[in-house]
Amino acid sequence: MGQHHDHEYKEYVAKLIVEEGRVAREVAYELEIPSTTIHRWVQKYKQKVQAAKEPSEYVTPSELEKLKKEHLKEVEKLKEENEILKKAMHIFTKNQG
Repeated sequence: MGQHHDHEYKEYVAKLIVEEGRVAREVAYELEIPSTTIHRWVQKYKQKVQAAKEPSEYVTPSELEKLKKEHLKEVEKLKEENEILKKAMHIFTKNQG
């Protein structure tokens, strides 16, 4: 009798193939899961994504890197704006006295 994997695991494996561009056959070999099983998981995942059209609660490594980069850009922008406001505040308070 075959192994049973939970939904999160199946979705993660499917995301590796669909979104990370991994080869299903290689992933199947690495995880010791029949490639037909993985192809079925990928089909179900694609159907789910097609129906939902919203992001999953699980993030692949490339998605995580993309989010980190976006976050860092936003933090840098906010730091720069904060410095500008500090300088403006200094100028306005200096002219008050």
